[in-house]
Amino acid sequence: MATSLKNLNDYKKEGFGDISEKKFGIVVADWHSEITDVLCAGAIDTLLQHGAKKENIFRNTVPGSFELTLGAQFLALQEEIDAVICIGVVIKGDTKHDDYINHAVANGLTNVSLKFNKPVAFGLVTTNNLEQALDRAGGKHGNKGVEAAAAVIHMLSF
Repeated sequence: MATSLKNLNDYKKEGFGDISEKKFGIVVADWHSEITDVLCAGAIDTLLQHGAKKENIFRNTVPGSFELTLGAQFLALQEEIDAVICIGVVIKGDTKHDDYINHAVANGLTNVSLKFNKPVAFGLVTTNNLEQALDRAGGKHGNKGVEAAAAVIHMLSF
């Protein structure tokens, strides 16, 4: 989705099932924590707004976005966890590191979801600069954490 065309906070709320007894793992990259903390708060607020219980939301921190995949797998291994939300930020720099990290995380999270048959949300902000990242962390384009939480709620209702 191009966030210049649609706000990340806009999602269909119809058809969401009851998530009051579901348990959610959130894995958050510590790199760019000034952004990932806002994204995580958006995800948690969205889960709570749709009926999740605060005591059923578990946050874990990993060093950076590359480690989101293993963090997600650790959470998905736990039978009581129904869905995992991954939150991170990768900002393009002078090298191609962002391409490698973004592809590795996307592929890794897809594999974790398929391996454990659980929703795993890709709440990774991938931008060209810091301003664009802030725009997607509660700025003019909404909050990617909200979108990630809505995605797992939708998938749990599938």
